[in-house]
Amino acid sequence: MEPSTREPLLGSSGSIYRTFPKKHDRKLDQAYIKTLRNKRLFLAAFAAVLGNFSAGFSLVYTSPVIPALEKSTNPRLKLTQVESSWFGSMFMLGAAAGGLSSMVLNDSLGRKLSIMVSAVPSALGYLLMGSAQNIWMLLLGRLLTGYAGGVTSASIPVYISEISHPGVRGALGACPQIMAVLGSLCLYALALKLDWRWLAVAGEVPVLVMIVLLYFMPNSPRFLISEGKDEEARQALCWLRGKETDYPRELQQIKESVRKQSGRVSCAEIRDPFMYKPIRIAVLMRFLQQLSGVTPILVYLQPIFKSTAVILKPEYDAALVGAVRLVSVLIAAVSMDKAGRKILLFVSAGVMFASNMTLGLYIHFVSLSSANSTSHTSNGTVAGPETLATEPSNLLTLIPLVATMFFIMGYAMGWGPITWLLMSEILPLKARGVASGLCVVVSWLTAFGLARCFLPVVEAFGLEVPFLFFAFISVMNLIFTGCCVPETKGRSLEQIESYFRTGRRSFMN
Repeated sequence: MEPSTREPLLGSSGSIYRTFPKKHDRKLDQAYIKTLRNKRLFLAAFAAVLGNFSAGFSLVYTSPVIPALEKSTNPRLKLTQVESSWFGSMFMLGAAAGGLSSMVLNDSLGRKLSIMVSAVPSALGYLLMGSAQNIWMLLLGRLLTGYAGGVTSASIPVYISEISHPGVRGALGACPQIMAVLGSLCLYALALKLDWRWLAVAGEVPVLVMIVLLYFMPNSPRFLISEGKDEEARQALCWLRGKETDYPRELQQIKESVRKQSGRVSCAEIRDPFMYKPIRIAVLMRFLQQLSGVTPILVYLQPIFKSTAVILKPEYDAALVGAVRLVSVLIAAVSMDKAGRKILLFVSAGVMFASNMTLGLYIHFVSLSSANSTSHTSNGTVAGPETLATEPSNLLTLIPLVATMFFIMGYAMGWGPITWLLMSEILPLKARGVASGLCVVVSWLTAFGLARCFLPVVEAFGLEVPFLFFAFISVMNLIFTGCCVPETKGRSLEQIESYFRTGRRSFMN
């Protein structure tokens, strides 16, 4: 056990390790937050989350492209059902590899440089897909853009949490999810007008803008201090907070926290509850987040709508769902620092359960009411329109659209953005780079398994089975939130670490 873990809580010099932090210190923190100028902080956060915009864009790239390539007259690009499932899931496999490599990149290059490095495979991936002459070029392009998405998934939330302060961390912590949603919506909107090749060309734009802007942004002060670059850390924090503010006091708090967790994490330390408890919570949250079904629903959104015979054209339905998703995550960003994390997670899981259950029961009973037709896959799509009633009423065909919109709304209000935010808040600094990479690996491997198996499961058992499974997982999300997730609203990263180190709730009250 490290000496830092044996230090007595009472009488320790650092204010964050007092058993009962003085109200005077909290008042000083609150007064300090009110003096901060956040314009530069917002600019740095915007530059970073452009990586999430690109990841969201590339994640749903297959939604309009799969239907187009299934009807392609070019035999070298015409997708079969098996190839469609690989094309849809290859992004997640690359993202898992990106998350794995970020476990090294985050602690060796730093958060900012890791995000910048992700621009290279992302740009190359879009280039391959835009100029594809064979299916292997499409698959490799998806793999590379997925790799970039995995790196940014692990690096951007950590970067934002470490440059932020408690007054805006909730709102900024939702920005990665907001930009990912905005990227998806942009893809859906452009797909109404652009050919699939030009969609890949459009994906290059945010990547190039991101790398140019990030070049001028500072690195994380916490990372710089951990590397012994105290002067650079001071300059970075001064740039982010403003010269006229009392930033040296915050800098000293960061130094105390980093000093207590200096060095690399060892296997013995992982057994310390201070380490394994927050890591376990973060990993399980990412696992349950993906099991809720958001990735296969987004990847195969247009084929799902085609199979359920929705009243509008699938491409317009997809754009509508993307707009609802954006509005919902904006609501979460505004309310996260007011309502708190846990209440939004409860509401989110409840809405996802109701939506998935509704959609699963709709598909089951409407398909039974048709001429005893069975669910099957036709021409590489999720299922044929004949799966459902041949002439459903207009009101009835609104049910899958409304249910999907509510599912996306529920996810985007809680389990989407808050899972990313909590990962960056609760992970201990000493293991933050490695643990965030582990979270991303678990998340994207789970997403890959779901996306790869989605079409075969639908072909074998029917489209309702995945949605009923997702409804069951939403119940698990409710239980997990109530039993395991701490409320971090308004707490500094140092206070959150002190809570896990000591187990004393006084740090969180």
